[in-house]
Amino acid sequence: MKFLCVATIAAAFSAANAFTTGPASLVSPSAPALTNVFNGEGNAHRNRKSTIVMDGKANAIRDRISSVNNTKKITSAMKLVAAAKVRRAQDAVLATRPFSETLQSVFGGLINRLGGEAADLPLLTQREVNKVTLVVITGDRGLCGGYNSFMIKKAEARYKELKAQGIEADMILIGKKGATYFQRREYPIRKIFNCGQNPNSKEALAISEEIINSFLSGETDAVELMYTKFVSLIASTPSVRTLVPFSASEISQKGDEVFQLTSQDGDFGVERKELEAAEPQDFPNDMIFEQDPLQIVNSILPLYLNGQILRTLQESVASELAARMQSMQAASDNAKALAKTLSQEYNRARQAAVTQEILEIVAGATALE
Repeated sequence: MKFLCVATIAAAFSAANAFTTGPASLVSPSAPALTNVFNGEGNAHRNRKSTIVMDGKANAIRDRISSVNNTKKITSAMKLVAAAKVRRAQDAVLATRPFSETLQSVFGGLINRLGGEAADLPLLTQREVNKVTLVVITGDRGLCGGYNSFMIKKAEARYKELKAQGIEADMILIGKKGATYFQRREYPIRKIFNCGQNPNSKEALAISEEIINSFLSGETDAVELMYTKFVSLIASTPSVRTLVPFSASEISQKGDEVFQLTSQDGDFGVERKELEAAEPQDFPNDMIFEQDPLQIVNSILPLYLNGQILRTLQESVASELAARMQSMQAASDNAKALAKTLSQEYNRARQAAVTQEILEIVAGATALE
């Protein structure tokens, strides 16, 4: 009996010894590696930004957030550039105002002096309209909302309206967008002019000479100008007006308006100011002109036309830049909203990855018990 008890105790002791030494033998080879991870020599753990291993979906969302934020920076910069160019267009309009006022004043005084004699001037003569030339002003670039499309649609509608009335029509196109559109659809085009975002008197002179030559040669009976009228930073109106033949009363009595770009609390705005027509200059009856007053009026009319075209070009550029400002602002707002939505998606995917890892760890621990 004593022998059996001693044998049983020895067997239990050996089993216990085997149980305690077995795991040590399994752990001991990798112990230095584990020690290096958690001691001072292992800097990887200390420098890790996140303990979460992302899946492909989370990484794709993170890359898209970065792309959207970069796009937002670009659109915000384009908005500021457009705002600076609007100020430049505003300054150009104000710079030409004194010349326009003086021209209007002199013209009004001469018309009052001549009376009915001015009606015999070719550029003031109304005649039967058999053919109309449409001068269409569009932009050279896109990314400006519906600025170009609105003007193109209005020009198309006016062309079809004239054809329905049995009146021939052709076009003088200013701007690459309108030229490309109407060339592809084979509309009758008289001439194409390129005008950048800084129109000058030389460009306006070339356009006015083409208009006057076409009218005086009898190739067209009327010229209509189609441009975008600048209303505010959030609104512009496609407008149509008759350029040639002129109306003496309209030239001498038509007022004007100027705009000024302002900013308050980081938001842009526009202040508009209505200007009355310039008072006609008083020419006494005993004043002797070196040249015939009719010749003076006849030489003033091309200058007036040149000034009007330059003004409408500047106003169209201001409308285009304002439309671009609003488009870029809308794009920036959309990018901000999209980045917020993607960030929420990214956080949900990240939380799902954390939850999945915790469940795997708990399931592994439960399986070992």
